[in-house]
Amino acid sequence: MSTITKFDLFTILNWERGPYDHFIRRQMHLGLLQLLKEATEQRGVQIRILIPADEHIKDTINQAVKVCPKVDFRVAEEKLQTRITIVLIDKRECMIIELKDDTKDSSFYAAGLTTYSNSKSIISSYASIFESLWKQNELYEQLKIHDKMQQEFINVAAHELRTPIQPIIGLTEMLRSQIKDIKQLELLEITIRNAKRLMQLTNDILDVTKIEGKSLELKKQEFNLNDVVINAMNDITLDRDFLNNENIRLSYKPQDILIYADKGRITQVICNVLSNAVKFIKKDGTARTITIEIEKRVRRIGENKEDDVVVVSIKDEGQGIDPEIMPRLFSKFVSKSSQGTGLGLFISKSIVEAHGGSMWAENNADGKGATFSFSIPIWIRKHG
Repeated sequence: MSTITKFDLFTILNWERGPYDHFIRRQMHLGLLQLLKEATEQRGVQIRILIPADEHIKDTINQAVKVCPKVDFRVAEEKLQTRITIVLIDKRECMIIELKDDTKDSSFYAAGLTTYSNSKSIISSYASIFESLWKQNELYEQLKIHDKMQQEFINVAAHELRTPIQPIIGLTEMLRSQIKDIKQLELLEITIRNAKRLMQLTNDILDVTKIEGKSLELKKQEFNLNDVVINAMNDITLDRDFLNNENIRLSYKPQDILIYADKGRITQVICNVLSNAVKFIKKDGTARTITIEIEKRVRRIGENKEDDVVVVSIKDEGQGIDPEIMPRLFSKFVSKSSQGTGLGLFISKSIVEAHGGSMWAENNADGKGATFSFSIPIWIRKHG
């Protein structure tokens, strides 16, 4: 043992059974950490340990680091999924241990088939695997740091943009009510319109960073979806694109459907789809209708399980969806319009999926326009 200069331990446990810190805990009970501490501090052995992450493992590793401060512990990314433990000693000996059941407290019952080898070719192969995974994990950690810094920068920049935009919109609208000159009013309208576009862009950027950072929070409450649809329709009639296109008609048959969801976010989705529908209807003098429908449906979620969902469909008679962008329709920055950023549908789909629902779109069978639909579980709160 005194001739050993490096001791690499690479362990990846079964990700489907968990908890994944049982391996380390078993070794702690067997006194392995004390042996590792002696090897690193008394004989200068270099030890690296790569293990998978879960909600418990970090606390376990923190305890292990206190005992073995010179051991290089690294938590592997979740994409690394195997059921074996590999122990490499000086690239001269190795032991491969199959994981049988990591929930067991005893290593005897937890381990399956175990193979020892001193074959140079086998050891070389496993050493290459270990080094590759170690470097891959290192790069992954660096990438996570970079992504975090990028998201923080975007967050700060977007918040800083919102601060001056709001007074610009407010003061300009106040000024508009006091001016009678038509040319000056036109200039103010351009200013207000672009300021609102910039405000929408900053809001979209903030939403995207929350979605990608998995920090989008839903403030659920019980409400009548019918009220949300009617309010969204009233809002869209004040939209400039709607006002400038006199041939658009809205169609909706009111019906009360109570749901338990984030009212503001569901409103955002409906308004976004309605706005897109209005935007892509041509001004050719022909009457065009945008039809909104809501209905309850039963969704099968397993062999013998079902739940109630509400489906919202918005059908327009516009240009339809370009076949070129159909496969990427709900991705970021996908748009055929010069007026949008291509973030709206990505955000809308993410909001729907955060509710446990789904969103889809298709061109209408008659070749006139498209239909966008989404479904979310009703989840009516039960009152005691």
